[in-house]
Amino acid sequence: MTAGTAPLPSVPPPSVPLLSVRDVTMTFPGRRGGRSAPVRAVDGVSFDLAAGKTLGLVGESGCGKSTTGRMIVRLLEPTTGSITYDGRDISRLGRRELKPLRKDLQMVFQDPHSSLNPRQTVARIIADPLLVQGMAAAGARKRAAELMEMTGLIPEHIDRYPHEFSGGQAQRIGIARALATGPRLIVADEPVSALDVSVQAQIVNLMERLQRELGLAYLFIAHDLSVVKRVCNRVAVMYLGRIVEVGDKERVYAAPAHPYTQALLSAVPLPDPVAERARERITLLGDPPSPAAPPSGCTFHPRCPKAQEICRTEAPLLRVAAPGEAREVACHFAAADNP
Repeated sequence: MTAGTAPLPSVPPPSVPLLSVRDVTMTFPGRRGGRSAPVRAVDGVSFDLAAGKTLGLVGESGCGKSTTGRMIVRLLEPTTGSITYDGRDISRLGRRELKPLRKDLQMVFQDPHSSLNPRQTVARIIADPLLVQGMAAAGARKRAAELMEMTGLIPEHIDRYPHEFSGGQAQRIGIARALATGPRLIVADEPVSALDVSVQAQIVNLMERLQRELGLAYLFIAHDLSVVKRVCNRVAVMYLGRIVEVGDKERVYAAPAHPYTQALLSAVPLPDPVAERARERITLLGDPPSPAAPPSGCTFHPRCPKAQEICRTEAPLLRVAAPGEAREVACHFAAADNP
């Protein structure tokens, strides 16, 4: 084993998901006095994530992606539902019970600079999780230097402050901090959306390498479907707090079953100019409804070009898109469109 490389974590049997989310909701209360209605930011989300794999969670801004990620690492407490990690329901654990599990569940945030304390050195930022877990200061500093090298940073810069680093370097610091405790699952909340395109590729390459070396599982939250296509094994598409389609990446991208997924993929630029000009772009009318006052029935029906009367009155359940297919979709007409 080379210096600075953490040992591979134990991996549960393939049939048992590392993370299992079932019917999770998150409702934020309205303002006092009833001046605004409660907001259901996440509405019955369910999915599984296997050890060492990557699930992409995609959708428009405000659909509940980040709220879902924060509930998984217990920065937010779900209103209802269960979050099972490695066979244990962690959705209702108290602070003391959660502490030993924190080392296994870490998060990388969207804005690298705002997620780093400007008054702390890189040494302290990366070492903090280790100090919380009880490691001595000298050992934590040594580990921080190893993690800097592992993530492509210069260990000699360990006493610098976040403002002395570029955006890409600052995100590497955030990744190093997430790796400090040797996690098995990392929630990456749009980790490249605030970076230049060339830097995005570097960070994606880094995350892929770390996954291979350390056996990490990622919940990769993003709105850029081209990035998700590269890094993820499975894709879950969210709309207004609900998952409307989830399945293997190849199947979802090749033949999207839900009209919303079709619209999202039609907006992804193609590298072939001829194919780009020839294909049909699906334009969604209007903006997503407010989660404080969602439409009746299927919440997508006001913007859906295929909506019929049943869509206005009955909410579709997430079900298998077609017999024998490892994909689920919440649409009344998806199976007919994609037999």
